[in-house]
Amino acid sequence: MPRPAPAETDPDAESSRSRSYLVGGHRLAAPALSPGLHVVATPIGTLGDITLRALETLAAADAVLCEDTRVTAKLLSHYGISTRLVAYHEHNAAEMRPKIMARIETGERLALVSDAGTPLISDPGFKLVRDLAAADLPVTHLPGASAVLTALVLAGLPTDRFFFEGFLPAKQAARRARLAELVRMPATLVMFDTGPRVAESLADLAEAFGPRPAALARELTKRFEEVRRGALTDLAAALAEEPAPKGEIVLVVGPPDEEAPPSADDLDALLTAALARASVKDAVAEVSAATGLKRRDVYARALDLAKTGA
Repeated sequence: MPRPAPAETDPDAESSRSRSYLVGGHRLAAPALSPGLHVVATPIGTLGDITLRALETLAAADAVLCEDTRVTAKLLSHYGISTRLVAYHEHNAAEMRPKIMARIETGERLALVSDAGTPLISDPGFKLVRDLAAADLPVTHLPGASAVLTALVLAGLPTDRFFFEGFLPAKQAARRARLAELVRMPATLVMFDTGPRVAESLADLAEAFGPRPAALARELTKRFEEVRRGALTDLAAALAEEPAPKGEIVLVVGPPDEEAPPSADDLDALLTAALARASVKDAVAEVSAATGLKRRDVYARALDLAKTGA
């Protein structure tokens, strides 16, 4: 008895299955994606925080550029997405950018994600977007989860002006020097930190900023989400007595009292830090803008510090 001929594979059907995603047990086809780079925000904890547009884009892309393929593979597997993953991170970014640009020049559709949250925030993605923009190649962004904004909203501190610092320097001397530059910043500060180092960071923040209102947020959107609010001095004292917290941490610190001028010590600290990396003229302009003090007064103090070698 002759064996039946094998069924032919329909390339279009295969393509349709591969460019789809699962939601609530239902497989949905992803609409066609326009050529270019699609910067996609992904959940910072709870997988359900992803948007439908993000799922459509991840499913329809020719490839997904990601920091850690293992992390992104879990997200895609959860939603039944089989798009190919390509590693793009700080260690291979310089080598990969020309290759990525070449693919986009040929009309490919690529998605860019970070391990969690909005790409380009504390990762090398901005250089890729910068180079694509300079080459007039298409880039678009799909907004979504952000640890920066989530922590800012939960902190209960002023949100009309905020400054994202990222990670403070790991070494104490550099960290204290940076905090001296930030102490008069007229905005709420948002910083990332790690569990093993957060107690040291809070101690330095309390020393530099005093008892300003602050918040420590960890495990945002996850089951054990925690937000601790209080004076910096109180938070620093508490963390000094506790085991290092687990999870990713965001510190939020309220702005300085606008009515209180900087102390002489604060002014000297700001000027010393600015003079270490800029001319007297530029340092005076920077500190005057940050503190609201008259430029001639700041200039006079800068000359005094320069003479004494402080």
